Amino acid sequence: MLDVIHHPLRLTADPARVVVRPFHIAIEASAVPGRPGRVRRIAESVLAMDEAEAAIELELVLRDFEARHWQTRAVFRTRYKAIREGLKLDDAAISDIKKQLIGAYFCHEYSYAAAALMNPSVIPHPDQSGLSDGALRIAMSLRAVGEGHISSIAFREGILGPGPMIELMPEPPFATAADGAMELGNGAIEVHRHPDSSLSGTVLFPMTAAQSKGLEDLRLVRFQHDDGAYEWLGTYTAYNGASIRSELMRTSDFRSFTLAPMSGPAARNKGMALFPRKVGGEYMMIGRQDGENVFLIRSDRLDHWGEGQLLLTPEFPWEMVQLGNCGSPIELDEGWLLLTHGVGAMRKYSIGAILLDKDDPSKIIGRMREPLLSAANEDREGYVPNVVYTCGGLRHGDTLFVPYGVADSSVAFGFVSISSLLAAMR
Repeated sequence: MLDVIHHPLRLTADPARVVVRPFHIAIEASAVPGRPGRVRRIAESVLAMDEAEAAIELELVLRDFEARHWQTRAVFRTRYKAIREGLKLDDAAISDIKKQLIGAYFCHEYSYAAAALMNPSVIPHPDQSGLSDGALRIAMSLRAVGEGHISSIAFREGILGPGPMIELMPEPPFATAADGAMELGNGAIEVHRHPDSSLSGTVLFPMTAAQSKGLEDLRLVRFQHDDGAYEWLGTYTAYNGASIRSELMRTSDFRSFTLAPMSGPAARNKGMALFPRKVGGEYMMIGRQDGENVFLIRSDRLDHWGEGQLLLTPEFPWEMVQLGNCGSPIELDEGWLLLTHGVGAMRKYSIGAILLDKDDPSKIIGRMREPLLSAANEDREGYVPNVVYTCGGLRHGDTLFVPYGVADSSVAFGFVSISSLLAAMR
């Protein structure tokens, strides 16, 4: 096994990281004839209070929660607007205090990373200003798992180097959910980071019915279009509790995000990873269409992916159960470096690598016989034992930086020499 430098930093689940989220109750008639539905009953109860009583009740809520969240009153007002629309309330007749209190009854506190923090991917940050020589600013996505095993997307910003070093920017005291969802048609939506919130304090939650139980395993890539412009793209799995589909996240600034379903036979599966540019005039994707092997998929558009070409099958004992990708291919002078994951006996996960031809990625020109990383010792225990997994590494100079999930519970960081990695390939 290669000499991997393991950084001492470790990220873990944190139940103290909370956001305010809408508490949804269907606006419908009561099951009891002659009585209002629950939403209308709650709103009418607040409206029936005198102003002093409503002020006291709102103050009690703010005493408990205002210090724990950012712009709590604004969140309550936003939630009230949704209730107002559903119930057709007379806005002009309702005081601001009662609007906030109604909104508070339809919000709740959600600990978005209480259960697990895992499966990171990493890309160069859009802002590379003010750095010393040998340093690179990065943005990292993380799969955060909270109550009900619902997955969301969290972010952390940091700096790599010089050398095998990583420093993460401090998390802000308050996390905020991206909001202002706007439907774009065909199942796509656009959400926005709050203008005063940092990326490290922003969480993307499920918004559509297809995503209701989770946004899983975002594989980020900095994509260069034909005109040289960069766009940050990410493939992820949308899960509704019964079925999955692959979707595409797009952003040019990490302030507004488009989340859209992809179509085609390949999009019915999970674990898709996009090449960082066109190859031979085509968009290309790595996927696992049969749950067992790795496929190369080509398309003339980013949102539709047909049947792929078989690329890689299990060969070594540590990958005998199944293979998959571990993020987007990384462009080197020697070819496309693709991190893979393999599953062996006792469902033990390992991370390996292959090298694809630069001009024809259907050709494998190098493959590691032994894993780069494997679950061992302190990396074995957790929510799902014996798993190491990444959704994407990053080249920094002559080094490969690999953030990886440990036992579906925490995130660790490793560095390995690219030249030694290539030398280990047969």
